Amino acid sequence: MQKVLISLLCGASLGVGGCASTDEPPGMPEERSSIPLVYRPDIQQGNVVDQEMVDRLRPGMTRHQVRYVMGTPTLVDVFHADRWDYYYSILTTADEFEQQRVTLFFKGDRLTRIEGSLRPGAGQAQLKPEPEGVITVPDYKGRD
Repeated sequence: MQKVLISLLCGASLGVGGCASTDEPPGMPEERSSIPLVYRPDIQQGNVVDQEMVDRLRPGMTRHQVRYVMGTPTLVDVFHADRWDYYYSILTTADEFEQQRVTLFFKGDRLTRIEGSLRPGAGQAQLKPEPEGVITVPDYKGRD
């Protein structure tokens, strides 16, 4: 009886396996989006680069100052030591893809040129000047 069950099980598994198609694998994004109530996290790669960071860059800044503003570059090429590349991409749960790329060029220790999808000054029209305020600090009165 066990031999009959084993042979039926093997035959059924071969029959079901033969129904699979190898012509064209199904696309993962279409299948993922059609399944309801499945959590899909946002996928981020690279360093976060935004317009505010690029607006703070000025020609003549040192490498240390640029690293303070932008963070560590995504790519520092050994053969092109005077070039830093920053790349950021995000794929959201709504299958929206966004990417930002900024390339900084140095001459010696100073920033000379900025290239990429974000340009300095492009966000200046959107920036609101911060109101200047006066802060009063009471005089210090020590113990007498």
